[in-house]
Amino acid sequence: MSISSRFAVGIHILALIEMNKDGVSSSEFLAGSVNTNPVVIRKITGMLKKAGLVNVHPGVAGASLAKELSEITLLDVYKAVNVVPEKELFSVHDQPNPDCPVGRNIQDSIIPIFTTAQLALEKSLENVTIEDVVKDLIEKEQLT
Repeated sequence: MSISSRFAVGIHILALIEMNKDGVSSSEFLAGSVNTNPVVIRKITGMLKKAGLVNVHPGVAGASLAKELSEITLLDVYKAVNVVPEKELFSVHDQPNPDCPVGRNIQDSIIPIFTTAQLALEKSLENVTIEDVVKDLIEKEQLT
């Protein structure tokens, strides 16, 4: 099991909107880059809009960024596309056997570890912006 691809697609959409800022970033255009159906793009773009990260207008082709690149963190995207509910990155199995010493105590042992790991992930994502991603994309493109 992995984190939903909506996260990667959300980052892709935001980076492409920036890199195509002089063009029209329609759902069809974005879908061509992501290599998916425009319906998927519209759904994720709607999530990004609801989070205040993009501007889209019904009936008008194209999306634009609602904030400066440096103001949009990967944590913003992560939260916008509902990758996982808050504090639920790691699931714990329900109803372990209370008659077993491991089953009786496993949740209390691992939940703090899982919480610490999720907080570390979120802190890491908070320190990277879409601007950082776009700069990296530009550097990679210049090398090809």
